[in-house]
Amino acid sequence: MNEIKQEQEQQWIEFSIEVDQDMADLVGNALIGILPAGLVSERVFEEVFPHELDQVSGPIRIFGFYLEEEDPVYRDRILQALNSLKLKVDLPDPSFSSLENKNWTAAWQERYQPIPVGDRLIVVPSWLENPDPERIPIYIDPGMAFGSGTHETTRLSLAMLEMCLTNRIQNELIDVGCGSGILSIAAAKLGVERILGVDTDPEAIRVSNENAKKNHIEKAGTFLPGSVPEILSEKFSLPRAGLVVANIIAPILEELFNEGLGEIVASKGQLILSGILENQLSAILDHLKRNGFEVEKFLRQGEWVAVVAEKITA
Repeated sequence: MNEIKQEQEQQWIEFSIEVDQDMADLVGNALIGILPAGLVSERVFEEVFPHELDQVSGPIRIFGFYLEEEDPVYRDRILQALNSLKLKVDLPDPSFSSLENKNWTAAWQERYQPIPVGDRLIVVPSWLENPDPERIPIYIDPGMAFGSGTHETTRLSLAMLEMCLTNRIQNELIDVGCGSGILSIAAAKLGVERILGVDTDPEAIRVSNENAKKNHIEKAGTFLPGSVPEILSEKFSLPRAGLVVANIIAPILEELFNEGLGEIVASKGQLILSGILENQLSAILDHLKRNGFEVEKFLRQGEWVAVVAEKITA
């Protein structure tokens, strides 16, 4: 009770940035784990949490809160993350403003409930118990950008992952752009014994390791900073796998193909791709064909598409 009262008496800063909808994932993932109370997305005049994005069109405002006394630290981290993105894409400048006192953590948590995904999985906010013992729980903080099971691209990835691991046993998996580690955690709980998760953001690696411990899959999952070039250089102990997953926006997926994404998939292995808008699908399919893959299945939700393809060349 005293902790809640103390939080209500403290001053808060709101960070905010408005971006096009197809940039929301990229910006959200860049900011993953930075803000203690997480991120929220909204369109003008109407609050929209990530699980409601399929009802949204037009610009998206991404925002979050932190204590005013910690402003120098969080402002610097946010600006560093966004400035790194600006080297690749055009982004507006963020805004920072003071807010009235409020128990933001409690308000945030009240909005989230467990989310069933596919036939066997359920994403559970880290402060709740699993309400469905028939499903396999993945405990994740919804504040962790869009790698929380609430965004369509993550749900599509989870459903596709479950489908692949139900139809075919895989002992090894590589998770490119692991974010919060949610896909790696799901894979471990679905039976994959050896997992490598990589991300270019060191904060994502820290968050993934924390979530791995929370879900008791530390022995199966290894999370390290890097991407496709580091995997191909055999810097890590797993240079390729029978199942590779990448839930990243399409322009970055295209870059990863140019860096050798197809090469880290073992012969006859499967590649799961999500983060693709309908109007970006043809370009991704061209990359798959050129890299010796044959599409097995599509899953769709709203404007988003996920695809799984088998590598038919050596």
